[in-house]
Amino acid sequence: MKKIVLLLAACSLGYTSYGQSYSDTIIKHRQAYKREFIEEERSPLKKDDTAFLRFYTPDAQYRVNARVILTPDAEPFQMATYSGKTQQYKKYADLYFKIHGKPHTLEVYQSIALMKNPKYSDHLFVPFKDLTNGDETYGGGRYIDMVLGDLNNGSVLLDFNKCYNPYCAYSDGYNCPIPPAANRLETAIKAGEMNYGKPGHH
Repeated sequence: MKKIVLLLAACSLGYTSYGQSYSDTIIKHRQAYKREFIEEERSPLKKDDTAFLRFYTPDAQYRVNARVILTPDAEPFQMATYSGKTQQYKKYADLYFKIHGKPHTLEVYQSIALMKNPKYSDHLFVPFKDLTNGDETYGGGRYIDMVLGDLNNGSVLLDFNKCYNPYCAYSDGYNCPIPPAANRLETAIKAGEMNYGKPGHH
């Protein structure tokens, strides 16, 4: 009996350690995210503004393995943006995963412009909407970034804790892609960035 109790205690400690470690990883990711606003020349926010960025508490249930089905024959298309302009993208893959016990699908895209830039040629883009939009999160949807190397052996780790708002959530004058209809999830993703919290901001 004593051995079983000790084993359970060890498992419990291991679980707690993992949970804390994962939360720390997300917190560091968010600190780097805030620094990017300060360092980016075209940023809509100043240093003091970053204090009003709000996020859900890190939650590992929104970090899921997704099955990847590549779409090499997909044709480039014009993705609409909130400025009224369009940007050219190509679907790179479909992602199949479960959240809250139910199956969902998201499409992954490559920017045609970024594919021509050696610095960003491996960049992948997942814009999406979910049932929190317009309430707890920005009404225009949120984004997840990936790189080609994240996709391994037909799978990818899809972490909604790292999803973020487009610049349009903070200011006008940006060409923020509108998540295509295929990327509108019929579930609430209570993870990642929330509505911008600066008083008086609309």
